Amino acid sequence: MSDDTMAPPTSQPAAEPDGLTRDRRSVLRCAAIAALVGASAPILAACGGGDSSTGSAPTTGGTSSGPTGTPSSAPTSAPTTGASSGAPTGKVLGAVSDVPVGGGKVFADAKVVVTQPTAGQFKGFSAICTHQGNPVGSVEGGQIICPFHQSHFSITDGAPVSGPAQSPLPAVNVAVQGTNVVQTA
Repeated sequence: MSDDTMAPPTSQPAAEPDGLTRDRRSVLRCAAIAALVGASAPILAACGGGDSSTGSAPTTGGTSSGPTGTPSSAPTSAPTTGASSGAPTGKVLGAVSDVPVGGGKVFADAKVVVTQPTAGQFKGFSAICTHQGNPVGSVEGGQIICPFHQSHFSITDGAPVSGPAQSPLPAVNVAVQGTNVVQTA
């Protein structure tokens, strides 16, 4: 009986923990590599579109990340933040028509809130509440609302209006390019 209890512990600990350690290490390595690759993909994509020496003349379509409008339509839009050149730059957040005058839209994937306090004036803010880091949920009644602890922020400057948040939402550069709102650098 002591041979039965002695044999498995001596053979199993040597094989199982070693095997599990290698499996854990492999999983952790794969996860770290996947995280690095996943985190660098948007950075690399963002770096690829800004080079003026490679194809900046044709701006209608191309291989960039989705429709960004045409340079000729940018001046027809009302004044916006960051719309200084005709060449499309930045990440497309959504359609201009998605952002109502006197309101806004939360672009959750990009973690950005875009507001339009007055017609043609677009403002961008972080969609992460400054109270405890939760995502804001909506824009209603001229305020950006965090549903977790009811912090409310101004659509004009991101300043806290009510609730526990004491700091404003950080500004994010946005611009109108054609029919799209884009996040710019």
